[in-house]
Amino acid sequence: QVHLVESGGGLAQAGGSLRLACAASGRTYSDDFIGWFRQAPGKEREFVAAIRWISNSPWYGDPAKGRFTIGADNAKNTVYLHMYSLRSEDTAVYYCAGGSAGPIQNDRSYDYWGQGTQVTVSS
Repeated sequence: QVHLVESGGGLAQAGGSLRLACAASGRTYSDDFIGWFRQAPGKEREFVAAIRWISNSPWYGDPAKGRFTIGADNAKNTVYLHMYSLRSEDTAVYYCAGGSAGPIQNDRSYDYWGQGTQVTVSS
């Protein structure tokens, strides 16, 4: 069982930045990965970014490319999502999730989910 807790959401101005954190506890393995997804009102959940514990290799979805950076502090079992140049369309609930197999961009590959943190970007 893996427990995930997100933090760092809030209100930001367009062009600003935020850092989200996902703290993992419980049984995690080196091959596991942590992903960030987001869901805006009336929209489907979309993949933002992910990272694998063993290699810290990042994957980025279209919303994140060129603006967001994902990183991991293995000692703290925490994954960070640094978001820069925020836009109003980044407004959403951001979820971190833990998985161990399957396509990393697919939310069906994730077994554990955090409660989500709201990010609101004002223009």
